[in-house]
Amino acid sequence: MIKNKSAALLALSLLLAFSGIYPAMSQEPSFSWKRFAMDESRTGTKASSNTDVKQSLGNVRGCIYFSPNGRRFRGGVTPKVAGIVLDAQPKMHDVKEVIAYSSEKMVSRYPESALSNWFVDEIIRAVAEKTGKRVDVGIANFGGIRTDMPKGNVLLDDIMSMFPFKNNLCYVELKGSDLKNIFEQMASTSFQVVGGVRCVVKDRKLVSALVDGKPLDDGKVYGVATISFLLNGGDGLSVAKNAENVTILPGYIIDYMLPYVKSLTAAGKPIEYQADGRVKIYD
Repeated sequence: MIKNKSAALLALSLLLAFSGIYPAMSQEPSFSWKRFAMDESRTGTKASSNTDVKQSLGNVRGCIYFSPNGRRFRGGVTPKVAGIVLDAQPKMHDVKEVIAYSSEKMVSRYPESALSNWFVDEIIRAVAEKTGKRVDVGIANFGGIRTDMPKGNVLLDDIMSMFPFKNNLCYVELKGSDLKNIFEQMASTSFQVVGGVRCVVKDRKLVSALVDGKPLDDGKVYGVATISFLLNGGDGLSVAKNAENVTILPGYIIDYMLPYVKSLTAAGKPIEYQADGRVKIYD
């Protein structure tokens, strides 16, 4: 005789499962997920610079977290997490410096966006300036842009997080026929970030590619600005294939983008850009 009630219930469940009356006991467990936007609605917290930590993140006194919107969280995990975040702020002081201002939030979005256009067009300008050569086209990748551009104050941390990879800027000379092959490959798979060219794709086929308002000339040699990751297989592209010349510039992407951002601030200009219809895809 089973005297323990829990043991009795377990024995009954096993009996029903083995008899087939209670099949749920033999099924694999299932899980479901929900996505929630992380915003300041609960505590009023927002990204801080190095001068407004308390106003943006609140503070912890004892076991109580005082959030920016005035709510108090006593005990539990919230004060502990808040304490960890706040304790890390002094070490992050330098990267929390405000270095620029963005007129609007910019999000990297396929097949083109204000942020991706801003990025590749600056690559074109920087490569032309450093090499002293004409650059007709720019090719970068969406995966190289890791965070969005916030609206308002832009921190050093924002730009460093946006371009964290150690990829060099490159100058490549390609015949029009080889450049066309790259755009045709993109059309059949997935377009990456481009500048200096206007492409139209329909049903995964390249309909047109105009550089300086003219169709690509198969025999003409074009100057291309790109990044080292895409030279030999990165994201499926091999921009250096059949190249007549490849020049890899010293320094990484951040070494060019960061001075550019700071130069805008020094000139009293905000960060702002726009999508311009350079890539049109019809499926």
